[in-house]
Amino acid sequence: MEKIYNLAVIGAGPAGLATAVEGYLQGIDDIIVLEKDVNHNSTIRKYYKDNKRVDLEWKGQKVELNGRIVFVDGTKESTLDLFDELIDHHDIALKTQTEVTSIKKEEDCFDVHTSGGLIKAKRVVVTIGRMGKPNKPSYKIPPSIRKKVNYTLDNCQDEEKVLIVGGGDSAVEYAVDLVGRNEVAICYRRETFRRANPINQRNIANAIAHNEVRPILGVNIDGLEDDNGRVKVLFNEIEPETFDRVIYAIGGTTPSAFLASSGIEEEDGKPKYDEHFETNIKGLFVAGDITQESGGSIALGLNQGYEIACYIKGGCKNCKD
Repeated sequence: MEKIYNLAVIGAGPAGLATAVEGYLQGIDDIIVLEKDVNHNSTIRKYYKDNKRVDLEWKGQKVELNGRIVFVDGTKESTLDLFDELIDHHDIALKTQTEVTSIKKEEDCFDVHTSGGLIKAKRVVVTIGRMGKPNKPSYKIPPSIRKKVNYTLDNCQDEEKVLIVGGGDSAVEYAVDLVGRNEVAICYRRETFRRANPINQRNIANAIAHNEVRPILGVNIDGLEDDNGRVKVLFNEIEPETFDRVIYAIGGTTPSAFLASSGIEEEDGKPKYDEHFETNIKGLFVAGDITQESGGSIALGLNQGYEIACYIKGGCKNCKD
């Protein structure tokens, strides 16, 4: 007979793995986690710089953990180690390099169509993050300079003149990380970096005060041009300037097309769900960054995974004991 999983989790980030681990601890068997990348927590691996602080409190928001996963302040590396241990210790069935293309509700289960074939599950939790689809500028980027326009620091070379675009935590951290190795400028349409957390606000203020990062604030960008293989940035309010590389750190986008194709209704740019994170389709849940206003809170994602696992198991609320 064709195997039917009790639970299929789409996305191996904190919320997805928390759902799987908490479900396992509550006695839910036959759980599979599907991840399109080569490893779990691809957003943390790609968009967090090495040794980046990863705190329980996100942007000063206090969150009390409800489940049995012990998460404390640490770094990118210690956070990845924690999830490695959880996967190994609880024997989580993680299937990587498997992209989910669509989810269809059938009579008694869901058909989860993937790049590796069809998977059937009684319940499905969608935890794909926003950064799987980073925001891109509205203007067109000339093909000849696309390799010089990036969304992470991966391709950045030492001694380049680099422009970071954005005003959140990632943009600030990228700019500070390049200090001492590159000529760095940061462009943000607002006058301050109030979106960044207090630590990052202090770091960027210090870098600017010591002339290590040049601020271009209160300025918009109208477009980019090829300037003999370099990137000419067309500012709206000031004269154009040419850089070796431009890095956009302007957040991510809710995967609306995927949600719509699965029948999940949206409201104000987010999927609609109830207090148990169940969508308008019974048995189909959402969790993680796509449910959060600005995304990024690992603690909230862990709690969401715990709540979903409790609800599926039958409303258990004392599992932590």
